[in-house]
Amino acid sequence: MTVKRAVDVAGGLALLLLLSPLIAGVALSLALGAGGAGTLRRRPVAGLGGRTFTMLTFRTRSPLASLPLLLHVVRGQMSLVGPCPLAPGHRESTGEGRRRLSVRPGMTGLWQISGRSELPWEERELLDLHYVDHHWLGMDLAILARTLPAVRKRRAAARTPLATARVA
Repeated sequence: MTVKRAVDVAGGLALLLLLSPLIAGVALSLALGAGGAGTLRRRPVAGLGGRTFTMLTFRTRSPLASLPLLLHVVRGQMSLVGPCPLAPGHRESTGEGRRRLSVRPGMTGLWQISGRSELPWEERELLDLHYVDHHWLGMDLAILARTLPAVRKRRAAARTPLATARVA
């Protein structure tokens, strides 16, 4: 087991234990309000070596949606930090982008802390490939440390009057 995998397992288990009341609460809330739609969204993604697995997320448009991904981290299908998970055969996983399949997709990564949905696809692809080519434990720890502040910053920005005016 590599150090990165050991950090993934230890971190994933610790977060699952710490966040289990929140995970249970979100699941219960979604189950009560789902109206038969279910609490989990299932999506096929390409994992390490291109092996496909079904990624589970909560059916909510919030950072809480990604909590079930911790199960994939512990199971070894994902990493805490890595390239953005993509559907099998996605154009960013072919040609030169096939390199991204040499590491596990991540719950977070350079794409997450650099603007996520605000980034053009090409820039996100460059960030993912940079991570694949240059990742090391120090980079992973730095990305993990910057993830929660980046998510909070986006949530705060989404609540500003300007952001609200753009939506309306």
